[in-house]
Amino acid sequence: MTSVGTFGTLSLHMAVDTKSAPGNSANPSFLQKGSSSEVDDVTRALPHAVGPEKSLLSSMLQDPQEYIGVAIEEKLTKDHFYLPAHSTLFGFLVELFEGGQEVELVSLVQRLLDRGLLDRVGGPATLTDLYTYAPSPGHFRNHLQHVKDKFVLRSIIQNANAAIAQAYDAPDEVAALLDTVEQSTLAIREGSETNRAPTLKQSVNEVLEQFQALLAGEKGAQGVPTGFAELDRMSSGLKPGEMFVVAARPSMGKTSFMMNIVEHIVMEQKKPSMVFSCEMSAFQIVQRLVFSRAKFALSQLSRGFTPAKGDLQRIQRAALEIAGSKLFIDDTAGISINELRAKARRKKREEDIGFIAIDYLQLMKSRTKQAENSREREIAEISSGIKGLAKELGIPILILAQLNRGPESRSGKSLGVPRMSDLRESGSIEQDADMVGLLYRTAYYAEDAEEKEQKAGEAELVLAKNRNGETGHIPLTFIAELMRFESGAPAKDMEN
Repeated sequence: MTSVGTFGTLSLHMAVDTKSAPGNSANPSFLQKGSSSEVDDVTRALPHAVGPEKSLLSSMLQDPQEYIGVAIEEKLTKDHFYLPAHSTLFGFLVELFEGGQEVELVSLVQRLLDRGLLDRVGGPATLTDLYTYAPSPGHFRNHLQHVKDKFVLRSIIQNANAAIAQAYDAPDEVAALLDTVEQSTLAIREGSETNRAPTLKQSVNEVLEQFQALLAGEKGAQGVPTGFAELDRMSSGLKPGEMFVVAARPSMGKTSFMMNIVEHIVMEQKKPSMVFSCEMSAFQIVQRLVFSRAKFALSQLSRGFTPAKGDLQRIQRAALEIAGSKLFIDDTAGISINELRAKARRKKREEDIGFIAIDYLQLMKSRTKQAENSREREIAEISSGIKGLAKELGIPILILAQLNRGPESRSGKSLGVPRMSDLRESGSIEQDADMVGLLYRTAYYAEDAEEKEQKAGEAELVLAKNRNGETGHIPLTFIAELMRFESGAPAKDMEN
């Protein structure tokens, strides 16, 4: 892992099989000497805080408008309560609160009775006891934290037990199991297990808020700008949870196009970003970035060109800007989808990255048994894994992909023009991608030197799929000596 900017052991208790006789020779000797505490651990209740749970419910019954609202703001859910009766009652209180209905003890008993829930919460006597349990709600937030902490402990134990069971089953997909365990553990830390599914009301509110922001002209209401004006207009930027596939034949400039977008997001938008490069080293990536940003053709040095003072100043300035940015590069060759996801999650947690770029899909690996004998299956697992990661982290992911020889097999005006069907093992990629851009340069397919000179610099991105917007052709200019794309077609009098 390379940063371009500022460059637990989990101990799991193994439960002893108490049904085995102590003298059974099949048991290892160290298990035969287990103490009684080992057996006690098996029957211990999960961590809980019944008193604080009752205190929370008591405060909500006494002052529903104040404390049910606080509980919702603090993202308290039914799952946080250990006792099923408390969980049921809390869920019903929230339902009444969100429906704008009055929460009052007598009518509450009647509503619970009508819904067949009164016995499940313990009956009228239990409700009366809860109502008077906390004479003062002053410790509400403190008790709420106790309840949350116990829920976290229960989640850790349950996840650890599940991991132990799966590990003892000796799964063939060890890497996949490790990925699952890491994901579930991170979900506990981030609280995402209980807050992942928004209610319909929350989703509608988010839609209306975004609509109002768009009406007000707020740039933040759209996705992350790419720096290419027409692409940003058609896509409204790269949005959280979306996967953008940019595909092309070799030597079309896929990596340059990707790094132009990365540069804009990191340097202009100031968003921490991560690049996974399976093909180029971190040194090569940074070298491209520095000289492209400085607009200095490194190839000039091989021809004996001496940089002017202005060139040196631009190079130094570009180097300092990139060194001070929040760009992180991982150049692991043939990285697996599980390893990539683990590294991305960690960097999201540590640096709050807002964008990921991957170069490129067909160089990645999937270590599952199913993928060993099927390249199509392997590509499908990688593609769906990247899409799932984009949704999990809530950030856009751009991934490069290779096209087959389809563009070369065409003739006439269609020569070299890519189609979405040219994607290698394209079925799963087309399905998972939110946007698919097909990049090509017309000069590459010129029949003679004169035509090549005429078409020099011409490039195009065919936005073949756009799940949330229009599709079409986006003209670009490719400056070969700088390995850089710019918006719009090249000027007619452009000199090569």
